[in-house]
Amino acid sequence: MRSGNAGHPAVGARQLRAGLAALGWSESAGEDGVPAEYRELAARLVMSLALLESEQGRVEYGQRLLDGIEGYVAPADRGTLHLQRGIILLRIGRWRESLPELKAAEPLLARDPERLAATLLNRGVLYLNTGDVQLAWSDLRKAETVAASAGLGLIVAKATHNRGYCDLSMGDIPAALHLFDVASAAYQRIAPGLLSGLETDRARALLAAGLASDAAAALDVAIAGLRRQRRDQPCAEAELSRALAALVTGDLGTARRWATAAMKRFRDRGNEAWAALAELTRLRATPGVASGAWNARASGSGRWHRPARVADEAGELAVRLRDHGLRADAALAELIAARALIAAGRGHDAVRRLESVGAGRALPLDVALLRRLVRAELAAGDGDPAGALSELRSGLKMLQTRRERFGSVELQTGAAALGAELADFGLRLVLDRGSARQAFAWLERSRAQAFRVRPVLPPADPEEAAVLAELRQLSTMIRRAELNAVPDPASIARRAELQRLVRQRSWEAAGPGQTTAEATPREVSEALAESGQVYVGILVTGGRMLAVTVSGAGTGAGGKTRLLDLGDFAAATEAARRLAADLDALAGRNLPPRLEAVIKDSIRHQTEILSQNVVAPLLSVLGDDGAVIVPVGALASVPWSMLPGLRGRPVTIAPSASSWLTAWHADRGGHLRPLLVAGPDLRHAIPEVTEIATMYPGSTALLARAATVDDTLRALDGASLAHLAVHGHHDRDNVLFSRLDLADGPLMAYDIQRLATAPRQVVLSACDVGRTVVRPGDEILGFTAALLHVGTPTVISSVNRVADDASVGVMSAYHRALRSGARPAEALAAASETEEPCTFVCFGAGLPGIAGIWPLAAPSLSMS
Repeated sequence: MRSGNAGHPAVGARQLRAGLAALGWSESAGEDGVPAEYRELAARLVMSLALLESEQGRVEYGQRLLDGIEGYVAPADRGTLHLQRGIILLRIGRWRESLPELKAAEPLLARDPERLAATLLNRGVLYLNTGDVQLAWSDLRKAETVAASAGLGLIVAKATHNRGYCDLSMGDIPAALHLFDVASAAYQRIAPGLLSGLETDRARALLAAGLASDAAAALDVAIAGLRRQRRDQPCAEAELSRALAALVTGDLGTARRWATAAMKRFRDRGNEAWAALAELTRLRATPGVASGAWNARASGSGRWHRPARVADEAGELAVRLRDHGLRADAALAELIAARALIAAGRGHDAVRRLESVGAGRALPLDVALLRRLVRAELAAGDGDPAGALSELRSGLKMLQTRRERFGSVELQTGAAALGAELADFGLRLVLDRGSARQAFAWLERSRAQAFRVRPVLPPADPEEAAVLAELRQLSTMIRRAELNAVPDPASIARRAELQRLVRQRSWEAAGPGQTTAEATPREVSEALAESGQVYVGILVTGGRMLAVTVSGAGTGAGGKTRLLDLGDFAAATEAARRLAADLDALAGRNLPPRLEAVIKDSIRHQTEILSQNVVAPLLSVLGDDGAVIVPVGALASVPWSMLPGLRGRPVTIAPSASSWLTAWHADRGGHLRPLLVAGPDLRHAIPEVTEIATMYPGSTALLARAATVDDTLRALDGASLAHLAVHGHHDRDNVLFSRLDLADGPLMAYDIQRLATAPRQVVLSACDVGRTVVRPGDEILGFTAALLHVGTPTVISSVNRVADDASVGVMSAYHRALRSGARPAEALAAASETEEPCTFVCFGAGLPGIAGIWPLAAPSLSMS
């Protein structure tokens, strides 16, 4: 049984059969071949064998084994018989039959701590499956207490694991991930075979937070492990979760394949409850349900999915799910049926379906959000767009409440995926009404919402510090191996494992429960009057690209909010992609003259396409002013100062109007010693920093080997200005590990979250760390984004590779203009004209100038 409990049912079954054979038991003779004095012992072994056979998928056989020993079980073992029968019924989803067995077992096992704890543990799991979270938590807590008193570490770990699932069911994802981490540490010591099942639940938590790609990767590993262990039920559950991950990422064909595989596995076990869940997931992966394309053929199904047919299928599923006690899943099926009925023009029938769902407070967040969407679709269909927008606003507010509970930027940004349909539908509604002010308000309610969550300073953690130190050492070793053309796969694998560990720990951080207010057009207009700029929020719906503009209150436009049509978004996106590739190819390379000419001609062509589709329609609104641009999608990494119409014009790029306004009004203090850093292996870094240091008396300069991670972070904390001439790397696959190369290893985007006080302005003068990964809801991640997330008002960085020597002239000109009193966006606009092409961008706010705030003193140069 120890092997079975540790996740190796096949091994445990073989050992039990060996014991039974020694007693004379056989498949054909059963207990009749066992001497009378050993029959009670044989019955105990058969009870254990029945459970382990059931775990491997032979459920009916396991049940027959239990039925066969009914007459041989000793009175003292009757409680164990109820327990084993209850567990088998639990595993096949027959929860109504399982519950009486587990309840009957509890008093009979009162003097057996191990089996009593097992009874409470499994009954807690049963309550979790049926949505009775409070009852589940109570039983699991009791199981944990009983097991801890008896020194039963494995049951304690299992109870902790399932209490984490209680937290997940109640929406507290950081708390759930923390308990999963505690249970994982225990499993690694006691029962490594259970780790695959735990990873399935961790992946479910990531799905609930919107990190579907991370969940899919974790589930692929978990499924492989569960198949090797022949743990049939957990494997089917993992396959079902894998289908959900594919569904969230829009891969409908893959979602249907995984759901079908899970459904077959559940049905082979006789588990109709879980099979119905898999069937529901497969239905959700049809084009009509997933995207509203009701006349599209479902991938791999060969069937047309008309809304009326979908409504019938979903309604029938809702009945079965409710019969199995799966109330939340039945509600989801009812909502799918309601949406299909709306599409079929049967609004009255849809209302009846919606009424059967009930209030949204008791529903999981994803179901509650879908309920709001259905109510909005009904209101819009009844000619009540205001009512529809009210429902959508309520749904997005629910999502923001969830986001506020996350301390991790990754989870905060991932959450936007859960509300993508609400945001898109709301945008279509406000654009149909043609109101520029409503379009502005909707963008602020649905775009880059993670920037509204107040940053959380993680507590000092010696264990985490040790992990980060090892990560830096590994990165140095890997880089050295790359330069020597000698691969180091062991170090690469270890680095990936440590990065995974750091990310998992960061997900456990609780959020502050506070957000900044949404900006209004009037507030933005007043700030724009001070900055001398015009706000431009770019939006896309149905392939159509538009802009919401707000002018400064003191300008000739009088603070007017407008809605303008722009050009072709697909053409602009493709031009942005090609421009990035051309600039990277050109940076710092000694190319043949003919090839260089071809690339430069392509760069001119792509900038003209971008200008034609994005900038030209805005020129009448911009006049002679600068621009605060809130881009969308791939436009987030465009070098705007290169575009005709914007050259020489101060341009600031912000995630949203609200984030720009917060940064503009940020505390403009800071300590008076600017930080200047010249990293290793960058030929022009020391001359660049040495020249800039002469402009800032009293500055602190860390050069070459003196530029360590700890010293840089210490000086960066609260700095009024920091200039880092350091090699950087944008890691698209692991954005929080985008990094700057310092003397003793990388300073990672993850490290930025450890700053107690955000620096006021940061200039990153090398490489492409201005690039970002854009998630749904135009949530951005990357090194520059990490600085903006912790509250740095202004960041100057490049969105493309920068040649080692190309930045020297730009940066010297930038700091001269800044030192003379120009604002960052103005200083960068002037400096950009000294270098062609110039890929540096002003992100954030572009605060007022910084002239004259330092005492006259010699710069402090540290170099070893």
